[in-house]
Amino acid sequence: MIDFIYNSLAAIGFTHPLHPSLTHIPMGMVMGAFFFQAASFKWEDLAKSAHYCLLLALIFWPPTAVLGLLDWQHRYLGVLNGLIIAKIVLACVLLVFLLGTIFLYRRGNIDKKILMFAYLLNLLTVVAMGFIGGQLIFG
Repeated sequence: MIDFIYNSLAAIGFTHPLHPSLTHIPMGMVMGAFFFQAASFKWEDLAKSAHYCLLLALIFWPPTAVLGLLDWQHRYLGVLNGLIIAKIVLACVLLVFLLGTIFLYRRGNIDKKILMFAYLLNLLTVVAMGFIGGQLIFG
């Protein structure tokens, strides 16, 4: 099935991995959320923007993770190495952090510094994932 997808795309000239085309959405949303949350200390309304960014990151997490697994199966033949394991673990950690941060925001009456720390954890996770992705591609 996986080969069928990649072969069909190659037949129309698309030979690139699928994962990178989506990965920028959750990663960018998490980064934007962090900066909106930081700015919300001065402009409180931006906290809602930060929350919506995390919701978008959460929505795009599943397809991004699935495409990452498909690319790994197709390009690396499913061979596990330390970088792949780290990416999978960090993807799961990110899901937990996204859900936790969204829960904290929705719960309300949370100290803004605690919430900012939660956004920082999300940011550090996607930065680590991006670094490891770069290591996989560029060595």
